[in-house]
Amino acid sequence: MNKKITRKLLELIPGGAHTYSRGFDQFPENAPEILKRGKGVYIYDNNGKKFLDYGMGLRSVNIGYAEKKINQAAFRQINYGNNLTRPSIVELDAAKTLVKTIDSVDMVKFTKNGSTAVTAAVKLARAYNGKKIILRCIDHPFFSYDDWFIGSTVMKRGIPNEVSSLTDIFFYNDIKSLKKKIIQYKNKISCVVLEPAAIECPMIGNLSGCCGKKICERSFFNKKHFLKEVEEICKDNRIVFILDEMITGFRWDIKGAQYLYNIDPDISTFGKAMANGFSVAAVSGKRKYMELGSIEKKNSERVFLLSTTHGAEMSGLGAFIETVSFLKKNNVIKNNWNYGYQLVKTANEISKSLKIQNNFFFKGPACSPYFVCKDPSGKVSLNFRTLFIQEMLKNKVLMPWVSIAYRHQTKELNYTIKAIENSLYVYKKALNYGIKKYLVGSAIKPVFRKFN
Repeated sequence: MNKKITRKLLELIPGGAHTYSRGFDQFPENAPEILKRGKGVYIYDNNGKKFLDYGMGLRSVNIGYAEKKINQAAFRQINYGNNLTRPSIVELDAAKTLVKTIDSVDMVKFTKNGSTAVTAAVKLARAYNGKKIILRCIDHPFFSYDDWFIGSTVMKRGIPNEVSSLTDIFFYNDIKSLKKKIIQYKNKISCVVLEPAAIECPMIGNLSGCCGKKICERSFFNKKHFLKEVEEICKDNRIVFILDEMITGFRWDIKGAQYLYNIDPDISTFGKAMANGFSVAAVSGKRKYMELGSIEKKNSERVFLLSTTHGAEMSGLGAFIETVSFLKKNNVIKNNWNYGYQLVKTANEISKSLKIQNNFFFKGPACSPYFVCKDPSGKVSLNFRTLFIQEMLKNKVLMPWVSIAYRHQTKELNYTIKAIENSLYVYKKALNYGIKKYLVGSAIKPVFRKFN
């Protein structure tokens, strides 16, 4: 490694960044080492080099970087003091906004990141039913940096076995895998934790995957599906149903993916796009669970839920309220679904025209699509994924994944399609003549790996 800035980052910050997803091992050799600013859907490195971005602040920005109205809402709260001795007016207004927006929510506790929100949800579940075992969906990559979750991954170092043994896994769209765990642990399961969707929608009968439309055409209201079965199993077994909407919230629907899929979770967590990049997350849900963290009930044993000095920081909550308003006024979510649909459709047409459609393709919900990279043998390949991202960077597009924002418009779509066309031309040559001729540096590595 010859990069001076990267070496300094690694010298001063464990991992070189404050989330592993930003680490140097997650990007190709030609990725910008460090960024100075973002505006709209463009980012600029320390030398002023401009890239069209699809990382969008690790999916936290669903409108655009430095959006004027949202920034102004945050600045107003900063001028009011940003962090006061008693609850602030904006703290109450933000709570009203979330409760009004999400149908399943009666109460909310704000915090600064998803890890603390999901861990708080787990604590509420254990306090409610007095059980210990957590079942979490293995197909969803990240719920928390806390021991209850990390202990169930390959990175167990520093976590006691007694803690790791209390979390087990099941598979998305595999209701039998969940039922098997229910039988195995009998009446010891406190909660089930999963995202409503990631790379595919909940299965309806034998229908899995995603319809791929710019407006979801599946009828989740009239038919039983995987998430509905999870909800029913939880209710029948007095298990708390926790839905992690860090990614899906304020992207799939203004009311969350839970509304699109017609489910009623006990506790929900939100973050990322809820404040267009400002640090706001929330654990929220039905009163009978959330009020366990209250202080006004006499002779009731307390649950120390969340207590964070900066959890209700006024600037972030001001940004959250304005973000919700902006999403509604500008029909942002519909725009993002439509953009994703056009991107997937056109990119797959290019791949097909090059006769590499079995080795490279886009799929998934149109509001949050993903791309699949396979080698000549048809196996999913990090080498070829790195090559594609590398070539997109040569065309001034940073696409480590596909996070769509409102400021991605026709101009950006056309530019992206041209970059994909150029990149896939190289991809095809690498398939035919060997990737070593085209890939510079090391391949991207999995975040969850036991050794460096």
